[in-house]
Amino acid sequence: MFKRVGLISRKGDPKVRAIVATLAEHLRRRGLEVVLDDYSAELLGAPGATSPQDSNDASALFIAIGGDGTMLAAARWLFDRPDVRLLGVNLGRLGFLTDLSPEQLPEGLDRILDGDYTEDERFFLECRVNRGADVVAHANALNDVTLLKWNTARLITFDTYIDDRFVHSQRSDGIIVCTPTGSTAYALSGGGPILDPALAAVGLVPICPHALTNRPLVVANDCLVEFVIRTTTPDLARVTCDGEGVIALEPEDRVSVRKAGRAIRLIHPAGHDHFATLRAKLHWGRDPC
Repeated sequence: MFKRVGLISRKGDPKVRAIVATLAEHLRRRGLEVVLDDYSAELLGAPGATSPQDSNDASALFIAIGGDGTMLAAARWLFDRPDVRLLGVNLGRLGFLTDLSPEQLPEGLDRILDGDYTEDERFFLECRVNRGADVVAHANALNDVTLLKWNTARLITFDTYIDDRFVHSQRSDGIIVCTPTGSTAYALSGGGPILDPALAAVGLVPICPHALTNRPLVVANDCLVEFVIRTTTPDLARVTCDGEGVIALEPEDRVSVRKAGRAIRLIHPAGHDHFATLRAKLHWGRDPC
């Protein structure tokens, strides 16, 4: 099924080197071409290794070794390579996106390499910050785009529009626009709904709103969601994409969020069950007898 496998590693974790070395050796024994990101190459003492960016075909599988943060970074890195697939090895805490544990290697990986897996697509969000007629920032997110207060203990104020229709003016600590993938991340902490990954929808989850009637919204993912900053002091509001790329906002900036034109293809072991994952990660209780 796959002819080329790329390894993308989390920095700073002492467990990563042994896993990368074991995987690289195992994959080569199977006759597969192994490509490494810069950090994986550094760990193995293999400078000048082929970059994963050079691979963009349906025979390429990339393995993110770390936690959900590593998966998110890998997905954004592979944004312009829509034909490749991505699999996660979990060294983190919850690991909603990372399906294999180190204990399941290499047997679990072998089953996937032999074609025994399931696959789904997860869409990205595209965020733009407009300042007057200029686009001052542009980024993509797989989990969420978050507008949040910064450098202040006060609430920030912003107006929300959906497809150019005014929704509300809100005073809060911010708001999260999440994909179904990101509905189990920051949005879950903010009291947002858990969205099935198959839904073509996004969630809008307020962060500590100063009104009991401000509730999360779920809208179609082809909507254009926009926020106009009404806070009058610069740099009291910022925007992040998957928790990265903090952008300072000024009064009257317009933050637009919409579905991006790309998706990432995630690989799961055969028999993957989203609800079983939720049950295990969120401690909802044991499976029935």
